[in-house]
Order: sequence, then structure tokens, then C-alpha cells
Amino acid sequence: MESIKQIYRMGHGPSSSHTMGPMRAAQMFLERNRGAVRFNVTLYGSLAATGKGHMTDAAILEVLQPVAKTNITWEPKTFLPFHPNGMLFESYNESGEELDTWTVYSIGGGTLANESFNELRTEQVYDMHTIKEIQAWCEKTGHSYWEYVEQHEGPSIWDYLAEVWEVMQDAVRRGLEAEGILPGGLGIRRKASDYMIRAKGYGSSIKSRGMVYAYALAVSEENACGGKIVTAPTCGSCGVMPAVLYHLKETREFRDSRILRALATAGLFGNVVRTNASVSGAEVGCQGEVGVACAMAAAAASQLFGGTPAQIEYAAEMGLEHHLGLTCDPVCGLVQIPCIERNAFAAARALDANTFSNFSDGKHRVSFDQVVEVMRQTGNDLPSLYKETSEGGLAKNMENSNN
Repeated sequence: MESIKQIYRMGHGPSSSHTMGPMRAAQMFLERNRGAVRFNVTLYGSLAATGKGHMTDAAILEVLQPVAKTNITWEPKTFLPFHPNGMLFESYNESGEELDTWTVYSIGGGTLANESFNELRTEQVYDMHTIKEIQAWCEKTGHSYWEYVEQHEGPSIWDYLAEVWEVMQDAVRRGLEAEGILPGGLGIRRKASDYMIRAKGYGSSIKSRGMVYAYALAVSEENACGGKIVTAPTCGSCGVMPAVLYHLKETREFRDSRILRALATAGLFGNVVRTNASVSGAEVGCQGEVGVACAMAAAAASQLFGGTPAQIEYAAEMGLEHHLGLTCDPVCGLVQIPCIERNAFAAARALDANTFSNFSDGKHRVSFDQVVEVMRQTGNDLPSLYKETSEGGLAKNMENSNN
């Protein structure tokens, strides 16, 4: 299992699969073709179906257009066999002769792969790849999940997670200050600042929940506007983890050092899902994005509140189990409806999962690893129109109601 740095990628939204991945692919292709005078990029399947709403073309053109004339071709009905998010890059010289071609896929979380290389197959940092194994190690040695991370990643992981935490906090603060309409044409106003103001007018219980909503909305709205965020595990689910951690820091005054340990624990759980299933909405639906984010945030919260390894595993299991089957059906291909509200609800559910697990002794019937496998199978069974194509579910219903 590779580094948890693959789970926490810092970059600009609105989509790790549709924005970060294609931008990175364009940068890599440009490095191979500095002498080209023209580029053509063909987008396939889910990447083409919702690419305009996710600013895929803008991300690619930002890299290639300053160097050479670039054309984008959209093929939403063509699904290449390797992955739904396919891209074909082509470069040409002054005579119109083809210099180079490269087919590559954005497989989730900003990660790239094709038949000959796969960024998931980077250096293997961890010797275990299931939570069952890692939990058994923790209980045998007396160590915590975050200590397992430190032992395998080395002390440098804390500098990386400190940067991750700073970017997360900045996104919350920017999102709480910003107002106006989100880009994309749906006419949705930013809500984070309004939710924060209204939350402060209530008593402690409702105020607390309202602030969690505000923090999640703040980061998700920043993502929708192309702001800098952290995938946790994706751009579309980037509001869940910051909302939970920022809320707990503000209300419980947890030190940053403890927050970083919670990030390490959460990253480990997200990494297990990424290794054994997927965090790509195009591959398994939103259960792999918001569902995994909820599991990660639940594990982080349980870690902060002193949960045992069993209680932390239980919190994460509930966070993922109760998002099983969640479809990815963004209206107009934008990471706005239903994505932004889902981040707020998942953040609240993560805190509930932590509370529920910490009332228990951590013993339960269904393990986190079992839920990960069920999520993978469920994602495989979901028709493609419910996996980020905007051709089914809520996206189709909204399209019909507006006609």
C-alpha cells in the first residue's frame, strides 16, 4: 500500500478526477512535446460527459494553450475499456505530422494510469493493506493507527500533513468570507457565511451542528469555484474532513499536533479503500467519494476523542456503510447539486458515527474491510448513468423538469 500522500493531494477544484488529473496529464504530455505547434485532446466517457461542468477543458487549456494551439474533442458516448475517464493526447509539428500520442486515464483523486503505468503502483510504503491486519497490529503492540503511519512514512509525514492542515483551514476561512454566485450557470448562491451567521444565533446544540454545516459548505463552495483545496479523498468530497477537524479544533481546542495524528489515521482508512476498491465517482459512484470522506472523518474524530483501535474502526465502518449505494449524479455535470449539501450532511454523520462508536466497546458484526468490498461490488453493479455521467438519477430528473 502506497503513501497516504496519494489520498491528500493539494490543488485546485472542482474535481480531482476531472480537473487535477487532466491538468497533470497535460503537464506530463507537454514535457514530452515541447516542440509541438498544435495539440489535440480527446475526452471520453464520464470525463467528456461532465467535463465542461468540472472545468476539464479549462484545466487542460491552461497548460497547453500558452505553448501551442490546442483543440478539445468531446466523446461522451465512447467509453474506453480501461476506465470511464479516458483522454487521448496528440501532438503535431508545423507540417501537420503527428509527433506523439498518449492515452491516459484519470482514475480518481488526481491519480493517472493506463495499460503501461499506474500511479497506484508507486513505491509500497505499507506492508499491510487491510484494516483488520492493522487493527490487530495496534491491539497487539499497544500502538495507535497514527503510529503505524509514522513508522512506515517516517517523520517527514508530519511536515506534509501540517501543510495539508493549513490548506484545509485556509479553504474554510476563505469560504466563510466569500459571497456571490457559484460559477456554472445554475445560479446557486454561496451559503457558508449565511449558515455561520444563523448558527451563532442558536443555542449550543443547534449552533454546533450549524457551524459544522457552514465549514463544510465553505470548503465545498471554494472547490466549486476552483479554489485551492485538499482531496480527502477527492475534490468532490473535500469539505467533510476540514469541517469536522476545524469544528473540533474550535470547540474542543485540540492542538494542531493532535489534529495531524487524526489526519494520519483518516488517511490510512482512505488509503485502504483506495487500494482495495476505489475513490473514483466515475468508477463506484459517490459512495467512493462522500462515503469514504465520511468514514475518514469519523475515524479522525474517534482518534481525537481517544477511541480505541476497535472504536475507531467501528466509527469508520459506519461512516462508509451508511453511504453504500450512493450514486454520483451531478446536475449539469457541476460539483454543486447534490455534492455541496452532501458534504455538509456527511460531516454531521461522521460526528454521529464517532459518538455512536464511543458509546460502544467497538465490537460489531460487519467490519470496515467487508464494507469496502461491498462498496466495490456495488460500484461495479451500478449502471454507468449513475456514475458521474449526469445521464441518470437526480441529474436526469432536474434536466427534464427544466425542459
